[in-house]
Amino acid sequence: MIGCGEVANFGHLPAIVSIPSFELVGLFEPDPVRRSATAARYGNPPVFDNLDEFYKAGLDAIAIASPAPTHHDHVKRAARENVHVLCEKPISEDEGEAIEMEKAMLESGKIFTIGYCYRFSPVSQQIHQWVREEVVGKIGALRFIYLWNLHGRYEQGEDGTWIESPRWKGRMREGGPMVDCGVHFIDLARMWTGSEVVRHHGSGAWMADYEAPDHMWLHLDHANGAHTCVELAFSYDHTAREPMNRFSYDLIGDGGTIRYEREGYLLEARNGQGTIRVPGASEKNFPGMYEAFAVAIKSGDASGLPTANDGLIATRLARTATNEVIQHRLRPTS
Repeated sequence: MIGCGEVANFGHLPAIVSIPSFELVGLFEPDPVRRSATAARYGNPPVFDNLDEFYKAGLDAIAIASPAPTHHDHVKRAARENVHVLCEKPISEDEGEAIEMEKAMLESGKIFTIGYCYRFSPVSQQIHQWVREEVVGKIGALRFIYLWNLHGRYEQGEDGTWIESPRWKGRMREGGPMVDCGVHFIDLARMWTGSEVVRHHGSGAWMADYEAPDHMWLHLDHANGAHTCVELAFSYDHTAREPMNRFSYDLIGDGGTIRYEREGYLLEARNGQGTIRVPGASEKNFPGMYEAFAVAIKSGDASGLPTANDGLIATRLARTATNEVIQHRLRPTS
């Protein structure tokens, strides 16, 4: 594991240690506090702050959950070391670097996949099956909504004073909600429709004065005629004492609708024959993603995994649309 921050501890490491196919043989983390705390949480595997020593640990594969600006160097090193790679999104902050990463891993002959854990949720898998079987006919419109507060914009510091949350500030500086979360929904839309995006348009709103909007809409036209709308926010109830959030998928076909609501894990398809309701689940599935990674490593068949190109396309759309919104921002005149 490279990187022992929030995402590694929340999703990647619990999944890795829960799967018999994997053995956690090393943690690389420059920060000594995070390094030791993470090691203690996961059985005290060997820890490293030196990559040369890290790669002597007998690695077959690495997972990269370090900050996005470091992904390029870590993937290029992994390619030279001939190990398989699962890299957290976004693939890179720079498209040229992403292309270099893809090329290096292709030349190494090792698997290179991007951590789109939403793909592996039972919800995503069921929706994909319904779409393939045309349970609600041909899909013409998809709507993704994720409005939340990113765990609050403000938090109390050690001295009791209120400060801006480093998590909130960091993700806004990295590009805001569309770059951070929107790539998952772009990836799902491409997977479910089986159709590439041919046009896009974004709009944004600013509750905080960062360069990127903290509330954003992205419209995508697919080559097959379908349309996707993604609405995301980090500022929904972000200063409320009792915040709430909204997370939903809607797919509208010419023969019915598919709906997922995270609140209550509602998942249903409605068509002319009636309503099909099945058990819902979380939108994320890190264990399922790592199970698929293990199967791909053993079989040599990575066709079921998100590719570097999938990561490149989603990141390109999210970042390009965000930059266009920033460029055309309308500021108040009074």
